[in-house]
Amino acid sequence: MGVFDRARDLGGRGFRGGLSTMGDFQKFIMRGNVVDLAVGVIIGTAFNSVVQGLVKDVITPLIPGQHGVTGLTYPIGYSGGTINLGDLINVIISFLVIALVVYFFVVKPINAMEEGYNRLHPKKPEAPTTRDCPYCLSTIPLGATRCAYCTAQLPPADAPAAQAR
Repeated sequence: MGVFDRARDLGGRGFRGGLSTMGDFQKFIMRGNVVDLAVGVIIGTAFNSVVQGLVKDVITPLIPGQHGVTGLTYPIGYSGGTINLGDLINVIISFLVIALVVYFFVVKPINAMEEGYNRLHPKKPEAPTTRDCPYCLSTIPLGATRCAYCTAQLPPADAPAAQAR
């Protein structure tokens, strides 16, 4: 099938081809994790606005100074500009508040829930894939018949190490 045949086939499908693509897109969007992510981003943005207002209007005025830390600036002599240290301090405080909330209301509960699940459903120990060479004590693969480090002939993995000497 040549390029022109594919183009003609695409043109023949026309509007219906576009609708089937939209159906696939709709299936993708309606999957649970995409919707959960979208809700999380929206709630996170709203929460950020609340924290920004709390820091700017409540916490910052409590810090001693002429106008809290909002008016704290550092003039730059050679360019005539200023560095707004007060705004930087506000953003840092906002970040710390959001980080504390996320840690105590998301990370800690999920870790506790995961720990409880792991306590109820312990993982089975995995079979070892390596063993120690009885001569040089290097770690080698379990199925090795000769040590890669000291080149000693090794007994099979299921035979006790005492028989090797």
